[in-house]
Amino acid sequence: MADLCILSRPLSYTAKLESRTPVDISLVVIHCTELPDLVMARQYAEQIHYPTSGTGNSGHFYIDRDGSIEQWVEPLQVAHHVADMNQNSIGIELVNRGRYPHWFNSNHQQAEEKYPQEQISSLITLLDKLTNEFPNLKAVAGHQDFDTRMIAAADKPEILVPRKIDPGPQFPWDVVLAKVQLQRSGQQ
Repeated sequence: MADLCILSRPLSYTAKLESRTPVDISLVVIHCTELPDLVMARQYAEQIHYPTSGTGNSGHFYIDRDGSIEQWVEPLQVAHHVADMNQNSIGIELVNRGRYPHWFNSNHQQAEEKYPQEQISSLITLLDKLTNEFPNLKAVAGHQDFDTRMIAAADKPEILVPRKIDPGPQFPWDVVLAKVQLQRSGQQ
């Protein structure tokens, strides 16, 4: 396994997140930020979406296009990154424009940005590291595998569009799955 440099940059509310044990973790969920850069992703992650707990939505790890990795939430904390799957999963966000800035327009539902090799290489190395750290970690899935809700399009409410498509059609599942010990889960 290659050396892995992970910059720790905890979000302002991480002390308020629930804790869990290493054996609770059985799944990694791959996301794309659907934002142009890591700066905007950080601004979004710092927003408080749950006033009762004082926490927001975020993955645990963020991988930029150049392959650099930041950890915003400790894996033994429950981050809010995918509905109903947070307690047992680690969220990994890949910086990628996705459908930005017209996420829900009916004519803008294709994510066209490819994932750079450096980013995918770092993801594979991180997945190997996590597999070695967490004994029950056996599966990997995409956000779109679990959040299959359809919503009214922003420009044409009579048309339904997917709420989430990440990591999207440009994500190289075949490359990643061939190099990790995890099985694809939740595939639609």
